[in-house]
Amino acid sequence: MHLVVGLGNPGEEYAGTRHNVGFMVAEHFRRAQGLVRLRRRYGGRYCEGAAGGQHVAVLFPLTYMNRSGDAVAEAAAGKHISPKSITVVHDDLDFPLGVVRVRRGGGSGGHKGLESICASLGSAGFNRVRVGIGRPAAAPADVSDFVLSPFDKEETGLEAAVDKAVECVDAIIREGIEAAMDRCNQRRGRPE
Repeated sequence: MHLVVGLGNPGEEYAGTRHNVGFMVAEHFRRAQGLVRLRRRYGGRYCEGAAGGQHVAVLFPLTYMNRSGDAVAEAAAGKHISPKSITVVHDDLDFPLGVVRVRRGGGSGGHKGLESICASLGSAGFNRVRVGIGRPAAAPADVSDFVLSPFDKEETGLEAAVDKAVECVDAIIREGIEAAMDRCNQRRGRPE
């Protein structure tokens, strides 16, 4: 079984914010795969079914970003899923809006959701789909207000980034992480 985790914060006040781009991608992936039966389980909203010829589960942790690892670890333990079969979709300040990158493992880059997952799983060896949200023009020491703000109407590229991220999640499940990195980490037709 493969577990897809979309990171975000629950509640209407966070819907559409930069920090919830993981929720957006996971929701689009869930709908594209026809996984319709969401229920409260493992500290979040959860569903499972077939996608890409594989048994797949999708988890939206409702534990808030800083405690995402609690829900991910509970689902991984409950379904006996190893970190290499987990794909976490999250926002990334280090990429401009619209850029999507795939990788396995690595550090948290200061992302509290990733820190929580690494600590709770006892491993950083899970897959990541990183969706660029850009940085504020005047970079403050604390970017909390920025990541918790909605995208500006003038910003373009969110819809295309979500679509690309869904394709990357699908590629990880169908073809594996190496093939997904080759396919998804392209810039101007060349691998990065």
